[in-house]
Amino acid sequence: MSGHGDLQELLRMFTSRKVPMMAAMGHIKALQSKNLRSIEKIAEAPLSAVEAAIADAKLAKSFHAACKTHGKRAIKHAAEEPAAPPSKRPKLEPHKRDLDYGSMSAEELENSLSLPLVEDEETIRKTTLVTNRAPLVLAFAVELLRFTMPEQPPSSRLSLSQGVLSANSRSKAISIGIEKAPPGGEEQVPQGQPKVKVLGREIPVLKRGGYTWKSDQQGDASGPTEGPSTQEWTPGEHKTWVVSQKLTSRASTFVAHVASLSSPSLRAGLMNGLMRDKPELETATHNAWALRLSYGSSPLVQEASFDDGESGCGKFMLQIMREADVTNTLVVLTRWYGGIMLGPDRWRLMRQCITDALSSRRRKSTLAGEALWGLDAENKKPSVSTVGMPIHRPEGARNYLLRSFGSAAVDGGGSETKKTLAAVNEERQENLGRLLGALRLLYRSWAGVLGKDELDRRAWSWYLSVRPDVEAGPSGWGAKGHLDLGKILDLRRAEESAG
Repeated sequence: MSGHGDLQELLRMFTSRKVPMMAAMGHIKALQSKNLRSIEKIAEAPLSAVEAAIADAKLAKSFHAACKTHGKRAIKHAAEEPAAPPSKRPKLEPHKRDLDYGSMSAEELENSLSLPLVEDEETIRKTTLVTNRAPLVLAFAVELLRFTMPEQPPSSRLSLSQGVLSANSRSKAISIGIEKAPPGGEEQVPQGQPKVKVLGREIPVLKRGGYTWKSDQQGDASGPTEGPSTQEWTPGEHKTWVVSQKLTSRASTFVAHVASLSSPSLRAGLMNGLMRDKPELETATHNAWALRLSYGSSPLVQEASFDDGESGCGKFMLQIMREADVTNTLVVLTRWYGGIMLGPDRWRLMRQCITDALSSRRRKSTLAGEALWGLDAENKKPSVSTVGMPIHRPEGARNYLLRSFGSAAVDGGGSETKKTLAAVNEERQENLGRLLGALRLLYRSWAGVLGKDELDRRAWSWYLSVRPDVEAGPSGWGAKGHLDLGKILDLRRAEESAG
């Protein structure tokens, strides 16, 4: 059997070669079926044995070489340090981006990510902060999740909130012209990926397998009682087509669509419906397709394909479908040709799109109280601590909050100019505690009378009503303004405010 460390390293080797996570897991399963269950065994096996498990000859050769190199590095390291004492565990620094979640207990992780809190109303009302809008969005989301998703530990709230901030910042940057919109409204996360809604935005998420955490603040974690506690995503049941992410290389763009098919006579109608729903596909250079149909319990499978000018594409799609043992399925691969020949790299791009769409179609996820990470679609660097899936790191979000809320100037003078750096940091943490306290008082006043969806919707409108005033357009991007915490308290429910 391969150990957990071997499995992580094998996944890293595949994902570093731009193999999608689902495809990487499939390759590892194929290797295990050939009794190649560890890096050592793969390194010792002949290349032909690896190629028998991995159909892509180029990938098999590269992966085999990586396993051999990995073994040599381990032997060399052992020879150079035969008597090295066991390394002392490094001190954890919560404000860094290098926490190893796998080596920490839930209690250690959550304690390292604690945030300050001040709930004294008189103190809060006297406070005016200087900040920009981005960290205020983050603060609004972190406290909101305490009431709308109370089952989520603080680390998850920070990660999900950072996902909200990233999505909001990207949307704003595109709207004011700082960034260009992705071609064709490119979707970075494939359809079928589970998502949760926070501040009106859908955030793709990843389950934190088996992570357990118990809140010590049950009173604050009660939250609204209305709305569903379980969310389900079963893409194949509700949508005819499942789409992969778009991949672009040297001006050529690829995307795959997958649909269930019960008869070959239905293919034309399905494709016409796809082109009608997504007319941009008709502007593509190629729309190749392939289908495989089974006959009940018979081992016979009917196959058909069409290249549409993309030489060899149809047979290649059928090969991938056979490898995945997919039947009763239609795959359409679309390519916008950019004028530059891609050579063998086009096979990698096509395989990745097709595998991505097939994996998304099979995915069924039910979220019923599990701890979650917010997926970071913009981060292309695989993460070892989350099995290759890039996430929004909670310690980065926490650090951003801690340093973002300065004090407003008093009597026209600067409040931080004559203070030490330590004093400034302490003051900013105190300010954050007051802001989070104001938000908690606000949400708590409404939590008993509003459902989760309505509380989420109103939270965004509350943010818009109190956010700092800055210039419109690019000149206001990142600019700071004043935030009167008393305005947040004034948004509380009438009975609560009067009390």
